[in-house]
Amino acid sequence: MKLIGITGGVGSGKSELLKYIREHYRCRILLSDEAAHEVYVPGGLIYRELVDLLEKYPTGNPLLDENGFIIKKEMAARIFVDEDLLTRVNGLIHPAVRVYIENAVEEERRKGEADFFFLESALLIEAGYRKYVDEMWYIYCREEVRRMRLKASRGYSDEKIDSIIRSQISEEEFRKGCDVIIDNSGELDDAYRQIDQHMKELMQ
Repeated sequence: MKLIGITGGVGSGKSELLKYIREHYRCRILLSDEAAHEVYVPGGLIYRELVDLLEKYPTGNPLLDENGFIIKKEMAARIFVDEDLLTRVNGLIHPAVRVYIENAVEEERRKGEADFFFLESALLIEAGYRKYVDEMWYIYCREEVRRMRLKASRGYSDEKIDSIIRSQISEEEFRKGCDVIIDNSGELDDAYRQIDQHMKELMQ
């Protein structure tokens, strides 16, 4: 089973391409956002530790819902008024996500049913996953196309898009940190062809 990292800037169309991959190849796909959520649900790797930490920073509003799940909006409210808390929360979540991902990969290897394991995150390069995966793919898309998509699909303003793009690494850094570049600036069928071509090479 090959482990492939999928990364790229916001609005580059990673989700659409992963949907195609899921439908056409024997693979497991894990989104890092999903992994991050799973580590702090009740029973998750850091649930109790994170709850204990957040409860030290009360706002007067409940932290947990009626089923014991952490209310994301409330967690955000506590984190973003205190930089020290943000650092401590990240210090819990990031290592736990790494463990969750490694466990998921090992589980798929044991099952032996998937030819590929795709791990998606905009932060794979910064988080040091280049050494962990067999290949890193950069889903490239021209900035003007990304902006158009984000306005149409998410209703983002120019200011919000500017802010997100500034927070991500540059195109040059994405290219430098990846082994394969899929250009998703045009029609989806064109990107699908690029994926199929590379997958064909991997399966030879």
